[in-house]
Amino acid sequence: MTFRITKKFEFSASHQLAGLPAEHQCARLHGHNYVIELELAADDADLLPVGFVRDYGDLSAFKVWLDNHLDHRHLNDVMETNPTAEHMAAWIYRTWSVEFPELTSVSVSETPKTWAEYRP
Repeated sequence: MTFRITKKFEFSASHQLAGLPAEHQCARLHGHNYVIELELAADDADLLPVGFVRDYGDLSAFKVWLDNHLDHRHLNDVMETNPTAEHMAAWIYRTWSVEFPELTSVSVSETPKTWAEYRP
């Protein structure tokens, strides 16, 4: 039996996507109110003694990192790749899967109707 938990985080940032036609809206400098969702999972035998996949309080380290590195920043200056939602999800996963080995996916939303997910 596998248990999954998720937690959402929010931040605001700007970006500009390279490689698009000049008239494309995403080629222009613009910003989003991003929502990041981390999903963590563990099998029944791997739950913490109290029955948690991971204590939600442990995820506060991610929020501090998000606030210090991404919030109110220009993502082109922060990320080494074109700062698409897809690349951001993969980058966050690779960065945080060491700290949270239970991490199974990262989802990034730029608008209330759109999500990109990285699930290796």
